[in-house]
Amino acid sequence: MRPRIIIDTNVLVAALKSRQGASFRVLSLVGTGRFDLALSVPLFTQYEDVVARQDEVPAKAIKNILDYLVKVAELHEIFFLWRPILDDPGDDLVLEIAAQSNSDFIVTFNVRHFKQAHQFGIRPLRPLEFLKEIGDMT
Repeated sequence: MRPRIIIDTNVLVAALKSRQGASFRVLSLVGTGRFDLALSVPLFTQYEDVVARQDEVPAKAIKNILDYLVKVAELHEIFFLWRPILDDPGDDLVLEIAAQSNSDFIVTFNVRHFKQAHQFGIRPLRPLEFLKEIGDMT
């Protein structure tokens, strides 16, 4: 069975800033069948807000990437808010979609921010750790 993941906004931003590294590799694997990506409207809105501030990436490219994520992701509605659980409200919405979608992993650079994710059976992993988990180290 394919793992279901949430991509934290910081990983998306890192992938947009550089084609080098694990963040870009994770983003490039979206839609390939290696894993399923879960997404909610609040998380997508956070993506839009944060990546719009990235001057290094043309607006058209950002739009295309976000449109693609919506097209291939499993969209989930949030029916129960767990807030506040984490210190950062932005992280809470990531944990909420992870719990709602029964995700296996939250791919993030802020692993320590998601210590409580284990209560839901969700493992926070850095992008490189996630790639090792799925056996993709190219």
